[in-house]
Amino acid sequence: MKSESSCKILLASVLALASFGAQHLHAQTFSVVHSFAGSDGSGPLTGLIINNKGVMYGVTSGGGLHNQGVVFKANTSGKEIVLHSFAGGANDGASPEGRLVMDGAGNVYGTTNAGGASGSGTVFKLTPTGVETVLYSFAGGADGANPVAGLVRDKAGNLYGTTTAGGTSGAGTIFEITTAGKHEVLYSFGGGTDGTVPVAGVTLDATGSLYGATSTGGSSGYGTIFKLTPSQSGWTESILYEFQMQNDGGTPYAGLTFDRAGNLYGAATEGGAGSGGGGTIFELSQSGGKWTFSVLYGLAGWGISGAFRNLLFDSASGVIYGTTHCDGASSAGTVYMLTPSGGTWTYTELYTFTGGTDGLYSFSNLVIDAKGNLYGTTNEGGANGQGVIFRVTP
Repeated sequence: MKSESSCKILLASVLALASFGAQHLHAQTFSVVHSFAGSDGSGPLTGLIINNKGVMYGVTSGGGLHNQGVVFKANTSGKEIVLHSFAGGANDGASPEGRLVMDGAGNVYGTTNAGGASGSGTVFKLTPTGVETVLYSFAGGADGANPVAGLVRDKAGNLYGTTTAGGTSGAGTIFEITTAGKHEVLYSFGGGTDGTVPVAGVTLDATGSLYGATSTGGSSGYGTIFKLTPSQSGWTESILYEFQMQNDGGTPYAGLTFDRAGNLYGAATEGGAGSGGGGTIFELSQSGGKWTFSVLYGLAGWGISGAFRNLLFDSASGVIYGTTHCDGASSAGTVYMLTPSGGTWTYTELYTFTGGTDGLYSFSNLVIDAKGNLYGTTNEGGANGQGVIFRVTP
């Protein structure tokens, strides 16, 4: 069993920077789809994307030919192919940690936390045949540095993301980059009440506004939820919520997810009313231009054990799916669902990792296939101790 202190040490290295109504189900439908072996990747720190043919794409932060991480694809039967092994250095990235995004031609786009011309990370494009283009290398100054999250695309194909460092105050940035590699800083966090260190990426609405979270900053220092609105004169930031590290939680590493009605859902990694302060699942609803924050559920866990990546919102059922990276009976992480009913939410633990061959520490978003199976990754564990791709059928 992993201790709380070992989980905190792991999280620090990654960043380089049971409540009422709960149900606990030990799902018999859990399976390991693929165990990473090092040469094919090691230590995934995010989840997957999946296309309409059931092919999944993802990244690992280590392993590959140069031990700098890989981009891979895998089918639901577990056959994995490495599309690109990062080499680091001036001409390639290293240590990708963010989720990929795909265009209509099957090209994937992502970020690396390190590597590039200044060692401060890159934005890259990879064709379906594995040909890589570095679209941008961060210089580590006003342009930003060390992106952890992935990217989102608008209808024109422009990409938007965040960096955890750099900018005019060294507190991180929000940026836009075209597929031709033209980079623009849309906003530099000021290191104070406007938020600092955005670990999460941004979410795009139909009007072109961007929404996201910062892991620190705000009036109490525990992070913010923000909106970035475009105009003829530039981009304007507004704070939708500031975390207080009370029942609301704090330190949000996950990004935000919309439902069909335009409500936002997200997760805080710690705090909340759960028995151990393991974070919260929250909603921001909008009415008359005003946003209202409400906690849907307080996770038990402890300390920083809560959700690290974006939630999966099933718009057909209204069910929310997610992972915690460091709680559960073995302090190895869980897969869970939140089901709405009559204005309340019921937490169901779908699977608890043991930290062995089934996986250890899930920093993963979840994806769902046409049959309703959920897929994600763990950072460690598996047959080779290098992490796994897993499947759970709720």
